Amino acid sequence: MDPHRLLETIRSVRIIPVIVLEDTASAIPLADTLIKGGLPVAEITFRTAAAAEAIALLKKERPDLLLGAGTVLDMEQLRKAHDCGACFAVSPGLNADVVRESVRMGFPFFPGVMTPTEVGNALALGTGTCKFFPAEAAGGLKMLKSLAAPFVHTGVTFIPTGGINASNWKTYLESPLVLAVGGTWIAPREDIRTGNWEAIFERCRETLR
Repeated sequence: MDPHRLLETIRSVRIIPVIVLEDTASAIPLADTLIKGGLPVAEITFRTAAAAEAIALLKKERPDLLLGAGTVLDMEQLRKAHDCGACFAVSPGLNADVVRESVRMGFPFFPGVMTPTEVGNALALGTGTCKFFPAEAAGGLKMLKSLAAPFVHTGVTFIPTGGINASNWKTYLESPLVLAVGGTWIAPREDIRTGNWEAIFERCRETLR
């Protein structure tokens, strides 16, 4: 997907469910629940061995789902995320070598930042959208506004994650600095494990309302 179109798509959905899949059997029913619930996007984290296989499966079987790969920590995972069909990748931190490789590949990558130095480094490496992590522990929206103030003229945007939940996500989205928010509250690991699709569907609908 063209990077500009990707950012516009993410801006339109505003909320990125962060997904931890323990097996691929849950991938299709989860995807169908998110699509039916009106949030056709998922960041599947590389915290489990099932992540790459699940992304590849969903890319083939549910092409309307916008797929991201999360917790991408090194070059191997970056290439794996790209090769299995993810449209973008996300990291909790900023590894300059991984960012450079993502730029070389033309693969949208959102590194994690928490300090002005990290924001400056991300911009210097060619990344204009960063993950702000851990958002709430780092000071929330107040901290993000202070962090971003010297860089606003660059057009940098952020995807806050970490402590984002049903009670605070709207506050973040009121800021023009925020492209979207990410969080596990839409589809918690336990609900995925037990197949509680109705609960996930209801959270999608309630969030959109």
